[in-house]
Amino acid sequence: MSEAWPVEVRGVTESIVTTRGPGGRYNVAALGLHAGEMVTARTWGQTRTRVNFEREGEGYIQFTRDPLDFVEAALTIRELDDPILDNADAWAHVEAEDSETGTEGGTEWVDWQLTPVETGTENRVVPTINRGHAAVIEATVAASRLDVPAYDDEPLAARLAYFADVIERTGGDREVAALDRLREVVELPETDGRFESF
Repeated sequence: MSEAWPVEVRGVTESIVTTRGPGGRYNVAALGLHAGEMVTARTWGQTRTRVNFEREGEGYIQFTRDPLDFVEAALTIRELDDPILDNADAWAHVEAEDSETGTEGGTEWVDWQLTPVETGTENRVVPTINRGHAAVIEATVAASRLDVPAYDDEPLAARLAYFADVIERTGGDREVAALDRLREVVELPETDGRFESF
């Protein structure tokens, strides 16, 4: 029996997903949730999330405000023993069923219908808006598209430089720590030197 989502999913809601790998540990990845009659998500290529969804048919969607968690999820390989992140404000254990496949820019994609079967709320928070936080999320999207044939690296590098400036000017401690981690794991493409500030 399905459950209601623990948060409102609207537009594209950024989340973190944990899926169990063949060794029993949970892979951590970023996942955009698309609102609609059914909540869906798209995986690109042969990611660990896709392979684990195919094998297990389930995962754990995490809703967190921690920008460092987003950087780690989007740009590094991270595995956990427990499927629920320490910083998750809410989560949903979902069944994942592939609904459509296709190819774009030479990369195969799969759309997944996600149905919550168990949910939990860890923290109730008063929402605040921080431009540095939003810039971290956008920077992880831009960084994850570097070296992808369907995208031009030069505009992505320009975006990263802009987001870095926003994070440094408006972010708090966790946003700055997330930017530091971005700089550790992201190698900018060769450019004309305009984006060295990243």
